[in-house]
Amino acid sequence: MPPRRSAEENRQKIRHAILDAARELFAERGVEAVTMREIARRVGYSATALYLHFKDKESLLRELCDTDFLSLAQGLQTISQVVDPVARLRQLGLGYIQFAVTHPNHYRLMFMTPRPGFDPEISRIEAGNPQQDAYAQLKLMTEEAHTAGMFRSDIEDAGLIAQTLWAGVHGVCALEIAMKNDCWVDWRALEARVNLMTDALLRGLLREPARG
Repeated sequence: MPPRRSAEENRQKIRHAILDAARELFAERGVEAVTMREIARRVGYSATALYLHFKDKESLLRELCDTDFLSLAQGLQTISQVVDPVARLRQLGLGYIQFAVTHPNHYRLMFMTPRPGFDPEISRIEAGNPQQDAYAQLKLMTEEAHTAGMFRSDIEDAGLIAQTLWAGVHGVCALEIAMKNDCWVDWRALEARVNLMTDALLRGLLREPARG
């Protein structure tokens, strides 16, 4: 006979099911429109059972965001080992897009759905820690390239460069997730769009033409 699942394993399985259902509903309809009763119905539990795992919708949303933002940051960790600063930025953008298209509901909730802002007092994520915060990774890599003199001399704000790169890559992600099945646009291959967006941004920011 297979070993019995422990009580803790069962609890975690139920918790993950609740988080998956909540993520899907929040991404579909928006955080404000979804009730705890609807989430419970989606996973086949009573609302009372749901409250055994999360005291309210706010705590559920906070756990969901912490889990997903940590997953993104941890998935990008190996990119920090790339030696060349510009190649590292390229790889970070590609890794970010890969996360978005692999986990579209995660991405919708994280970056395309209005929700309460980050509260460092109650989050499990340490803001500014590159191991937990993907934006901190981007800022660190941008600052390293800036310190190495790779960006144009008239652009002194490395944070502005980071946010501009993020905005460009986010645009590719958002269009891919929200509109990839719209037949009125003859979409080019995702890889081609990603590479051209990255090239266009870097060629405008670097002292010299972006390297491949």
